[in-house]
Amino acid sequence: MSPPILEVRGLEKEFQLSHSGAGSLKTMLLWWNRRTVERLAVLRGIDLTVMPGECVALVGRNGAGKSTLLSLLARIYKPTRGTIEVRGRMAPLLELGAGFHPDLTGYENVVFNGVVLGLTRAEVRARMDQIVAFAELERHIDAPVRTYSSGMMARLGFSVAVHVDADILIVDEVLAVGDYAFEQKCYERIESFRQAGGTILFVSHQLDSVLRVADRCVWLKDGLIHASGKPEEIVEQYRMDAT
Repeated sequence: MSPPILEVRGLEKEFQLSHSGAGSLKTMLLWWNRRTVERLAVLRGIDLTVMPGECVALVGRNGAGKSTLLSLLARIYKPTRGTIEVRGRMAPLLELGAGFHPDLTGYENVVFNGVVLGLTRAEVRARMDQIVAFAELERHIDAPVRTYSSGMMARLGFSVAVHVDADILIVDEVLAVGDYAFEQKCYERIESFRQAGGTILFVSHQLDSVLRVADRCVWLKDGLIHASGKPEEIVEQYRMDAT
């Protein structure tokens, strides 16, 4: 039996919120030593194992810790405690286009982001035509990204992420990246990735999508895994809890 492609053990994440009560810079400096620091525990001990080829959906109310968990897996955040082990190349589809430099062209940003996701420069250039064509940005690829709309940047970011031969896709509610036709093309690309044996971990508030594509559903509640199992059972429990 193959080992898990993703293992999370005892994962915790706290954020520090500083409260100075100051309304101006001068007051803040005078009251600096009296400031208070609040610790916000977003994840409070997560154990999660994902097998190769599995499609796992994360559900839960806003603030449950879903996006924080994905950001920890994508190494955007560092955990406060716990371990994360990934056996394979990961492509995070989180805030698409967030890492683009506005003064660089689309072409230059594709090269930079492809290298960040694990490709060599030669590999990125070999796939450039496919990336640009999928994003439908042939006429704009040599223009600075600051001239792009948010939808154009998201389309380019999505296209880069799905062309890096990843073993795991980490997806956080980012598929509304264009018109209906382009959105469907994104879903089709993810489905073909899944059929080829790729692993997917995704967040969605669209429960019908969870039922359609997920093999397993994990319900996060108050920073903990509240339930995990067959999507039909977990979605029904989640819906009942929300009413």
